Amino acid sequence: MTANLNLGLIGNCRTSALVDTSAAITWWCYPHFDSDPICCSLLQPAAGSFGQIDVLLEGVTTSSQNYERNTAILITRFADAAGNAIEVIDFAPRFEQHGRMFTPSMLVRLIRRVAGRPRITLRVRPACNYGGQRAKVLAGAHHISFVGTAHAMRLTTDASVSAITDEIPFFLHQGVTMLMGADETLVGAPADVGRTFYESTRIHWQRWVRSLAIPFEWQEVVIRAAITLKLNTFDDTGAIVAATTTSIPEAPDSGRNWDYRYCWLRDAYFVVNALNSLGATATMENYLDYILNIIADTRDIPLQPVYGIRREAVLTETTPSGLAGYRGMGPVRIGNEAYVQVQNDVFGEAVLASTHAFFDTRLERPAGREMFEDLERLGEASILNYNVPDAGLWELRGAKRVHTFSSMMCWAACDRLAGIARRLDLPERSAYWQAHAQTIHDHICQHAWHAGLNSFVSTFGGDRLDASLLLMVEFQFLTADDLRFAGTVAAIEKYLRRGDFLLRYDERDDFGEPETAFLVCTFWWIIALTQLGEVERARKLFENVLTKCNHLGLLSEDVSPDTGELWGNFPQTYSMVGLIQCATRLSMRWDEAY
Repeated sequence: MTANLNLGLIGNCRTSALVDTSAAITWWCYPHFDSDPICCSLLQPAAGSFGQIDVLLEGVTTSSQNYERNTAILITRFADAAGNAIEVIDFAPRFEQHGRMFTPSMLVRLIRRVAGRPRITLRVRPACNYGGQRAKVLAGAHHISFVGTAHAMRLTTDASVSAITDEIPFFLHQGVTMLMGADETLVGAPADVGRTFYESTRIHWQRWVRSLAIPFEWQEVVIRAAITLKLNTFDDTGAIVAATTTSIPEAPDSGRNWDYRYCWLRDAYFVVNALNSLGATATMENYLDYILNIIADTRDIPLQPVYGIRREAVLTETTPSGLAGYRGMGPVRIGNEAYVQVQNDVFGEAVLASTHAFFDTRLERPAGREMFEDLERLGEASILNYNVPDAGLWELRGAKRVHTFSSMMCWAACDRLAGIARRLDLPERSAYWQAHAQTIHDHICQHAWHAGLNSFVSTFGGDRLDASLLLMVEFQFLTADDLRFAGTVAAIEKYLRRGDFLLRYDERDDFGEPETAFLVCTFWWIIALTQLGEVERARKLFENVLTKCNHLGLLSEDVSPDTGELWGNFPQTYSMVGLIQCATRLSMRWDEAY
């Protein structure tokens, strides 16, 4: 079957996996988000047919897949022509136990007989060394260990071990439980453990969803997006990964294949902001620990745009030979050279992600003077770098230029620091930061405005556009009634619009001209139209984007304007943030709904 992005995400904020519509686990980095993928068939192991875990029903004719309501539990159902049917329930355990969150690096698969006498085959074929070889199998009486990676994976099951190792079919009389995780003895019968984990995990997610402040319209869209964002957070450190995968091409055979299993400070801010808007502030509190420790780590060195999930600063990029790539479209990249780039917007995003903590009295640990002083270091860096050439938010690997978005984020750092200082009753510091914010604001207006285009432009003194300029009102750099904003939106539509989507930019870069639309840019466009009062137009564009979600409501990074096919790493947090932002802006209010 040709690989596609009709995939479901399961996880527990420590590990995560992707499951296709045939219930094959095709991507699972074990034990953590950035680990060697023991399931990697999504990227085609070159050495053979392995790197996945699946279940086959003989003579299957129909299938369906959905999430259990308001959870991260995925259910896939199969039936054959004779009426035999099964359901496969996949999840990663997550629930409170002994006063803390229990999140083992484990996947649970429950296979249940629904009707008739179904005959199934279980195939467990983990890979190691990024698809370089198949893991070695060591079978016990009631478990199988798969070794070859830094962390062996053990399958504990009540199914026949020989039926799994020999991949021979058998009748499913009641059910099968598969507990896949650390290579250690599991206490309890597999069926009892699986059932307890399932019930506890279901209750956890449904309680979490009940705490969300969702809009009246598009409730299911927002709930699924919120759960997906939560699944991309790493509880152990507070890091937030940009996506679950690496190297899904941004466009066919484009070479734009990148590893997104790391924490970009920019992307993390957008995730924190989206979840804050729904009242889910715990993610921000955990992320603050992560970012403040990074600030402490970098007292004598520049702040990077991206770090590993354990605050690793070095993310050396390599191309392993064991994986051919998505649909054979290599290269597959591990690591990301963006860590060495200069991206001056990061100062603003780090401050913005922290600002909420100074104003929300509900928080267990409200921010105070000490955190403010940490953030002032980033403000000073903004003053020094707001007009310094960088790679920009689109991480261009060619020549550096002074990017308007980077400068605007430096302004945002100073502007928010001024507001925080007022909150802390520090008038002198507030005046200091407000003065610098005004200086940067004036400089941007002077050097990034293009009178001929009646628009702000992507770089100082340039004449090209990029979609990040649509955020000028969102970040309060301009007011919505500023005619310069309306002019900028109109110019971006003229030059970057492709059908009902937007490109990031339309100039050639290191890989040629962009072919697909970056989904979050279309969401930014929808938000900008809403700010301009063009609500009906914005709603139509939003409804169109929703038709591009996969069958489970998930989005990748990019979409082809011509075919509507999803491309790019999956699921992409930027895109899921856009769903939440647009739904909350466009929905009718609860007090007007009935």
